[in-house]
Amino acid sequence: MLSTLPLGLAALATLVVASPSPSTESIQHVALKRQSQPRRTPEEFASWAKLHRDMLRTKYLGTSSSQKRAEGTNLLVNQNLDSSFFGSLAIGTPPVAFNVILDTGSSDLWLADNDCITGCTDVPTLDTSSSSTFVNQSETFSIQYGSGRAQGSLGQDVVQMAGFSVPNQVFGVCDRVSANLLNSPVSGLLGLGWESIASSKAKPFWQTLVSNGAWDQPVMAFQLTRFINDTSADVLAPGGTFTMGAVNSSLYTGDIDYVNIPSGKESYWLIPLETLTVQGNTVSIPTGDSSYAAIDTGTTLVGGTSDAIANIFAQIPDSSPATGNLDGYWTYPCDTSVNVTMNFGGRTWAISPADFILQRSVDGERCVGAFFEIGTTTGTSSLSWIVGDTFLKNVYSVFRYDPPSVGFAELSAAALAQNGVNGLVPDPTIGSVAATVSATGGLRSERNGSGRVAVSWWTSLAATAGLIMAW
Repeated sequence: MLSTLPLGLAALATLVVASPSPSTESIQHVALKRQSQPRRTPEEFASWAKLHRDMLRTKYLGTSSSQKRAEGTNLLVNQNLDSSFFGSLAIGTPPVAFNVILDTGSSDLWLADNDCITGCTDVPTLDTSSSSTFVNQSETFSIQYGSGRAQGSLGQDVVQMAGFSVPNQVFGVCDRVSANLLNSPVSGLLGLGWESIASSKAKPFWQTLVSNGAWDQPVMAFQLTRFINDTSADVLAPGGTFTMGAVNSSLYTGDIDYVNIPSGKESYWLIPLETLTVQGNTVSIPTGDSSYAAIDTGTTLVGGTSDAIANIFAQIPDSSPATGNLDGYWTYPCDTSVNVTMNFGGRTWAISPADFILQRSVDGERCVGAFFEIGTTTGTSSLSWIVGDTFLKNVYSVFRYDPPSVGFAELSAAALAQNGVNGLVPDPTIGSVAATVSATGGLRSERNGSGRVAVSWWTSLAATAGLIMAW
């Protein structure tokens, strides 16, 4: 679910809105641009050397027809100080590259159309007439996010990403987009949730690939960088990696701890949150059937029920609920280092105190916390949390198709070394297609009734911007 902070707040607070090297010799990669990072460790150099070898083998020796592309990596961009993370894909014949938010909290692919009426100023748009393989589905499309809505019609075309290709992927072609939902150079969104919640009724790109055996492993994985509250950071910075069909062992240490999605709940990536601590104290949170959290790369922060959020800030001295357009948020003294842990499947994961600070007041004395209220419920009895990048920047996260589950692992030193390191953002990492998969999802005959979780983060961009400026 795409839930990000408004661009006005980003400009004023330098924050906000709205996802390496694989290991088989059949893999092709886009070379990384040079960044001012520390000297490579022996392990990092070995990883680079293997990648270099594999690329040269593929370039000069080719791949046999019996080989299939098993995995691929898409290099990410961190936009507006951790507000969103985007990657790149290509649409049509000939293929044209576009940047898209990678969102495990929704299931639709859509892009802004060349004839876009609203919300697309300075955004690269899709010209469907330039593709010889585009097919108009003659059906309307609309999707609601916490931070706005995208509307238009459905089309079908070749979609490529990280070396994979689906020749007849159904996606939204949008001519009306809510203000500030898209910020250049982002042109749309790639949903990485399950088919059951797709507003288009189409099988998601990732699910088509994995269900047709295109991936070596039935997993996709994220490593996200941290630049929040870094006053020297660029608007666009290196954002980490998104790996399809494998995990990147150079980016994590130890085992990946998987937690299964409850049977029959393959919609959002839902897993139970077992315990939560603040400053070492266990906080009262929903339990049992009401404990489930949606693990959502498209949401910047962490949302929870009103009671749970109040219990969190009760552990932080001198905290108080914010008002006005910051209703649902809490403030606390900036000189307090807040330590939060979240336990999934019996394993506890810590959130960096840096990620708990959403925004500082002008005088630097009061901070807005990165945990916010989403109301008493979110529309279902089982979903109490939306866990976004505030948490995910602290772990290596893996989303597994079979068995359906979410896994976390400790970030490696190589991954952590990328935090706060400005550099050239990667070129579109579309990859060279070594194998294609025929889409089998198409359009479902009936729309799923599960709907969307809509989190309203603000009521007026101008009022919010004014509030922060005066705060």
